[in-house]
Amino acid sequence: MAEIIQERIEDRLPELEQLERIGLFSHAEIKAIIKKASDLEYKIQRRALFKEDFINYVQYEINLLELIQRRRTRIGYSFKKDEIENSIVHRVQGVFRRASAKWKDDVQLWLSYIVFCKKWATKAQLSKVFSAMLAIHSNKPALWIMAAKWEMEDRLSSESARQLFLRALRFHPECPKLYQEYFRMELMHTEKLRKEKEEFEKAKMDVGNLDYPEEILKGELARIIYKNSVNIIKGAEFHVSLLTIAQLFDFAKDLQREIYDDLQALHTDDPLTWDYVARRELEIESQPEGEQPATKQARAVEVGRKEERCCAVYEEAVKTLPTEAMWKCYITFCLERFTKKTSSQFLREKRLERTMMAFRKAHELRLLPEFQYKQWIELLLHHNFLKEALEVAVAGTESFRDSVTMWQMKLQVLIDSESPDVAVLFEEAFAHLKAQICLPLWISWAEWSEGAKSQEDTEAIFKKALSAVKGADSVTLKDKYLDWAYRSGGYKKARAVFKSLQESRPFSVDFFRKIIQFEKEQESCKMVNLREYYERALREFGSVDSDLWMDYIKEELNHPLGRPENCGQIYWRAMKMLQGESAEAFVAKHAMHQAGHL
Repeated sequence: MAEIIQERIEDRLPELEQLERIGLFSHAEIKAIIKKASDLEYKIQRRALFKEDFINYVQYEINLLELIQRRRTRIGYSFKKDEIENSIVHRVQGVFRRASAKWKDDVQLWLSYIVFCKKWATKAQLSKVFSAMLAIHSNKPALWIMAAKWEMEDRLSSESARQLFLRALRFHPECPKLYQEYFRMELMHTEKLRKEKEEFEKAKMDVGNLDYPEEILKGELARIIYKNSVNIIKGAEFHVSLLTIAQLFDFAKDLQREIYDDLQALHTDDPLTWDYVARRELEIESQPEGEQPATKQARAVEVGRKEERCCAVYEEAVKTLPTEAMWKCYITFCLERFTKKTSSQFLREKRLERTMMAFRKAHELRLLPEFQYKQWIELLLHHNFLKEALEVAVAGTESFRDSVTMWQMKLQVLIDSESPDVAVLFEEAFAHLKAQICLPLWISWAEWSEGAKSQEDTEAIFKKALSAVKGADSVTLKDKYLDWAYRSGGYKKARAVFKSLQESRPFSVDFFRKIIQFEKEQESCKMVNLREYYERALREFGSVDSDLWMDYIKEELNHPLGRPENCGQIYWRAMKMLQGESAEAFVAKHAMHQAGHL
């Protein structure tokens, strides 16, 4: 092995001598490079190989290349690149080849190889890397697309890109993304040809001998891909995706029209088709070009007309396709337009009216999903329509009796309405819902009670909640209970609540940190109490939380009644309890803290 390393170091000598001779590096720097290179070579030549050693080798060489570039720029010297940079690039490629041969399945390694070649190697070399990667990772469509895009955009070879897409489709004949990108590539190729022909014609050059078939210039290749792909991949979503791509190219109006007509003919029973057709009305201008509305009011009227046309399509859609999914599309559109900012009062009122109407119709047909009941109630509350909000909330809880969200919305309406029936409705909700999903309701009840009821009532709710909610969900309740106790009754009340809960596992670290913070906020902060809180916290989290141990040590050091002599014992207890990374983090923090006090 020593002979191999020596040989590889000797192979470097010509480039290193050149670097020193032309003044890019000093003699001392060259010696340092040789020493570092020897260490790196040893690690990638030994019997037990590790991927990290290859990555470190490559990264060192890349850093060296970039440093050479910077120094060349600084002294203005651009010669001898073949003997210096190209030699390094060739060596790095060899290391990448070895690594990618050993760890074939590591896609990230291949991508690093490609990134390096894009910056430092020739296009022909990169093309070979893509071929080698795809021979192993032919099952990943994204890699085929990456290679084809590079051939098209960087190498300017649409034929190579086309061949890659065709090979990819043999492996993945039902991959929508491949068809979409292949379709886009052919349209880009056609656009490029059209621009070339246009430039030649402007220059009054004879294009008769050049290959510009009329069918290709019209996008016939893209049309063939479209026809083939929609026969294989069914559904309006894919159809719409191709239409969206075609609309990026102005010359493809005929193709756009054909795809649009096919969409309407083939997918009339898909809500996505109707949604697309309706939204398209926003893009169609009512006025001829050059006669666009000049004033803000006229523009608002024009936008209103477009939205009316969209809604007319949606109205037809929900009659033809009366499904929950179709109504969802309609209402989503109305909400999007309603939330769009406008200075026109007329437009705002029209959008609100239209949205409310859509919600009501879907509700009457029992085709409104749960999340849209929530949207409707929030909209009503925002505009202070409390009576209608309550009616909708009642209907929502009747339709979705097992939904915590619906009960929460109904309670929110009653709270906003200052109804006397809030407490009764909370009880009713708990009777209908499963105990394990009621945590949000208990928190809402406690928060409402804090503002509306006495301390005794609120505490009774917390206690009732803790008896009903078990396991991990109770952690949040305990934190909320402790916060409320401190807000409402100060430290004395908070300590009493802490004492009552201190054996009721599970806890969060925050539960203990809160009581520690409350103690520290008191004028007479007692170290004996802090020790009690830290000890209880460490009993629960001492094996995983290095910060708790560190804070305990700081407390003993900094508190007027602290005992610095306890710190050594706390340190060794921490070292016994903490494991793995937590122990390492603790040692590092402790060392930094000690260094700061020297």
